[in-house]
Amino acid sequence: MSESQLRTGTAHVGDLDIYYEDIGDIADPPVLLIMGLSAQLTVWPTGFCDVLVDQGYRVIRFDNRDIGLSTHLDGVRVTGSILPRLVKTELGIGSTVPYTVVDMAADAIGVLDHLGIERAHVVGASMGGMIAQVVGGKYPERVSSLAILFSSTLQAFLPPPDPRKLLALLSGPGKGATREDYVAGSAKALQTIGSPGYPLSDDEAWELAASYHDRSHDPAGILRQTSAVMGSGSLRRYARAVTAPAVVIHGKADGLMRPSGGKAIAHAIAGSKLVLIDGMGHDLPEPLWPQITGELMANFARATTSADAP
Repeated sequence: MSESQLRTGTAHVGDLDIYYEDIGDIADPPVLLIMGLSAQLTVWPTGFCDVLVDQGYRVIRFDNRDIGLSTHLDGVRVTGSILPRLVKTELGIGSTVPYTVVDMAADAIGVLDHLGIERAHVVGASMGGMIAQVVGGKYPERVSSLAILFSSTLQAFLPPPDPRKLLALLSGPGKGATREDYVAGSAKALQTIGSPGYPLSDDEAWELAASYHDRSHDPAGILRQTSAVMGSGSLRRYARAVTAPAVVIHGKADGLMRPSGGKAIAHAIAGSKLVLIDGMGHDLPEPLWPQITGELMANFARATTSADAP
């Protein structure tokens, strides 16, 4: 992208500062990208964003609270035993946590408020897809269309993640670890949860992991985000309240957030389109960008058509 297309800033949302990047012509229809657990805004690849910008969209990506360059709630502790919280999560029941994805949805709305955007196409991935469901259901007047990638309603009795993939994402190298230890662990996690049909090479995984680590590193923040997912309870009531045109995209090979999660979302959102992609795991491999962005833009067009209808 050209430098003239990129604007950066901080949205003040309550007591939080939410860092964002705003890409493209401000006169173009806005697309708000919401990323997932432990994932900074840079996990939306710049090239992926450029595809949307080149097709005439204004793209806003931001760091959720407790990650990247946004406010980290330093000193806020997650209390209580994890086992009861895990059981409640599997039953679709919320629990007491520092904040939930409902609070994070308010952060996303705060970014739109800061930028003076009344309505946007909202795209969420993983935990970001959970946040997007809340945005779509709780703030329907702010959403032109909704797209949810590899996510879940968190409702009761959905198949749990593959323990190996979940452990790869959440386990750390331990006390006294060096930068190289953290980067190596993160690189392995990217490969473990990623798309088996489009695997990252060792060099690609290391380069990505290093860039993420050097931009922001806060294991305590990731723990708080994890508790937000576990403590939110079922989001099905928000999904069922979505009225905007919606597309749900999920990889058939996603072991971290199994395809049943995407199917549950599509079942809950009336009139939504479900797209299951062969060989895709829990990431955005470049060979799949044309298909994924094509589905997004087709859904954007559905929103335009419905808005123009008498």
